[in-house]
Amino acid sequence: MTEVLFILTVIFVAYVVYVVVNDHKAATKSTIPTAKPEAQKELVEPPITEDVVKNFKPAIIKPAGINKTISPSTTQNTIKKGLRNPETGEVATTYNNYRFTKRWIKDALVTEGLVEKVYKNNELDTAIEEKIKDALVKLETFEKYKP
Repeated sequence: MTEVLFILTVIFVAYVVYVVVNDHKAATKSTIPTAKPEAQKELVEPPITEDVVKNFKPAIIKPAGINKTISPSTTQNTIKKGLRNPETGEVATTYNNYRFTKRWIKDALVTEGLVEKVYKNNELDTAIEEKIKDALVKLETFEKYKP
């Protein structure tokens, strides 16, 4: 008997939820205003003739407040920050936190002799982290690792 009562209760709850959701959908659909077809007719563009095509001059848009033009030579001379993996060519730009630094950067610090070993996360303290930051700055100066 309790199983039948439980099944009837579940069916009743499902019906109530169904009715509430459908009423909510119907209420939201009725509040959306419909666009008038007359307003859509006004947006039609005039046809393009050959005279318009011949006399067309594209507008040059200049950014406001910038008077200096950037030449290609100045953009090529900008300093790129990061480290390049000499084996794969991958460039890593974020390595300021040793715990999340890529493995090849940690190995490069050891192979270049800037740190003694690859440290585990539980071995890090403030003195070691300062030593690692100094080593990373020195590693950036090596030609082999420049991007």
